[in-house]
Amino acid sequence: MTSQESFKRRVRERMARTGERYAAARRSLLTEPPGTPSGWVSEPELSDESVRDATGLGWDEWVARIDAGPGRSASHPEIAAWVTSRAAFSGWWVQTVTVGYERITGIRLPGQMPDGTFTVSRSRTLDVDRETVRARLLDDGGPDTLVPGLTLTARSRPGVKSPRFAVTESGPDGEADRGMLMLSMDAAGQRCRVTVTHERIGTPAEAEQWKKFWAEWLVTVADELGEDGGDPAR
Repeated sequence: MTSQESFKRRVRERMARTGERYAAARRSLLTEPPGTPSGWVSEPELSDESVRDATGLGWDEWVARIDAGPGRSASHPEIAAWVTSRAAFSGWWVQTVTVGYERITGIRLPGQMPDGTFTVSRSRTLDVDRETVRARLLDDGGPDTLVPGLTLTARSRPGVKSPRFAVTESGPDGEADRGMLMLSMDAAGQRCRVTVTHERIGTPAEAEQWKKFWAEWLVTVADELGEDGGDPAR
């Protein structure tokens, strides 16, 4: 098979996994991060050296072993159970190996959860104290007062450190479910770091849109509460 034919095959495989059109799948593969090994769909969170030090095997070796074991059609629990049965390390590393395998092989895309949905997170540090931020976001009408078109309904007890909200959006057909939101407000000296974590997003394309949305929302919060501390939303 020529290199061009091989690349086209990888594009088609990505289209089948992600639902992207040909041009988008092709662009994604052409812009893979430098150093991504050939044949890897995406990189795992931890380096080859880290996983080898902890488990005794590198990523390519784990991929080969899991391929020969439960294989790529297995579910997340089935892969994790198989790794556990052969592991002499903690459950945290079992999950790390399992998720890393799923990312390398394309079973799980970056940001994708075991249930197939996606999670994104954006943070910003503000030059105001935590209590001021908390009062504005939670006491003065709630966070949805700063989010046009969305309704955030509390799903956690009052006073919890990181409150959670159901996100819905108004449209011509009524309210549409847009997942779950968690707001974290952590003191950083006299400043406050606000982190928005948006869960249960349906597709990779929607996840990218929400990344931009919450980054812009944090800019709005920064403008309203005070100057940003030089820590960009990410």
